[in-house]
Amino acid sequence: MKAEIMTIGDEILIGQIVDTNSAWMGQKLNEVGIDVVQISSVSDKESAIFEALAQAEKRAEVVLITGGLGPTKDDITKKVLCDYFDTKLVRNEQILQKLDAWFKNRGREMTSLNECQADLPEGCEVLPNRMGTASGMWFERNETIFISMPGVPYEMKCIMEEEALPRLVSLGRTDQVVHRTLLTAGLPESLLSQRIEDLEAQLPTHLKLAYLPRPGMVRLRLTAKGPKNLDFSKDLKTYGDAIRERLADVVFGEGEQTLTSVIGDLLLTENARVGLAESCTGGFLSSLFVEVPGSSRYYEGSVVVYSYELKSKFIGVKTETLMQYGAVSEEVVKEMALGTQQEMGVAYSIAISGIAGPDGGTPDKPVGNVWMAVAGPNGVVTHRGSYGNVRALNIERSAMHALYLLWKMLQGIA
Repeated sequence: MKAEIMTIGDEILIGQIVDTNSAWMGQKLNEVGIDVVQISSVSDKESAIFEALAQAEKRAEVVLITGGLGPTKDDITKKVLCDYFDTKLVRNEQILQKLDAWFKNRGREMTSLNECQADLPEGCEVLPNRMGTASGMWFERNETIFISMPGVPYEMKCIMEEEALPRLVSLGRTDQVVHRTLLTAGLPESLLSQRIEDLEAQLPTHLKLAYLPRPGMVRLRLTAKGPKNLDFSKDLKTYGDAIRERLADVVFGEGEQTLTSVIGDLLLTENARVGLAESCTGGFLSSLFVEVPGSSRYYEGSVVVYSYELKSKFIGVKTETLMQYGAVSEEVVKEMALGTQQEMGVAYSIAISGIAGPDGGTPDKPVGNVWMAVAGPNGVVTHRGSYGNVRALNIERSAMHALYLLWKMLQGIA
């Protein structure tokens, strides 16, 4: 079954809000075996919405529409749906009663505008919305299903999970889709592909491998798709295990794990703690640690030391080292890591110092030049990264590679 997702609203097109609905819907549709063939955003104009519906009907068996169902004049989705399906709005007394109860329970008065939320296209199947006042709507025409839902994310999710998805699955026209996702760090997708080229060539036709890069890591997603009576678990295990063994030095986890959560488990196994010294990352690395629940069991803390003076005062970097080599140097990050390890009394430490950009570089130390060091019970490892001139990406990539170095050390492969 092929689906198209359509979001309606000028606020999306001008970047006033970010369309998170489509990403969530795409994930949920994939989980039940429905392929998303297109995602589009449409302005609040009757002609644009009408034309988008007509084009979607040609491409997809299911069209999911969000937005434009509010009580104000700029919300025109219901009117366009009436025009498209050659019908009219009628007052739904059952929905009106629910709306009345909804407002009374909240101690609010229902206005005439709110009452209009009970006016729905004649002939549609109403999808209840227990989280808000705008009902979902289900239409069918020419073997295509149209599902209209409010754009408010928590209302849309409620209707999708409680009404739309169960009905779509019950039609019996969906395949099963099963994923196994390996998480890697330390190598770009091109080098990963080279290392497993032969394994990828051996995949059976019902298995597909996707490379999904994000700053500092690449997800390798194995996907099996086919009839629901087939069992893909053996193939996912066989080929997933083969890839994981081949890439043992870069695969740090699977599924929804994060590099910091995996590191946390390794630190707990050793009954060890970690501390951080950050310069150009400005606390970003620390935020990755503290977003993991229970990180206080192994995370000691962080110092953000931008200036020469603070590097010397708080973590013992020698003034002569700073003056001779500069803050962005292997020598300085080594002293930062060792000083943090000593001052915080931790088994492991990470230090980062670099030029995040977009300016501040020199010919010998260009923008994007970052040094990092990881200290452990058996010594220090360092790495120099060169990440370009986009500040946010430099910060994220630096933090992720520093975590990768710590993970390798904890695994005994540093």
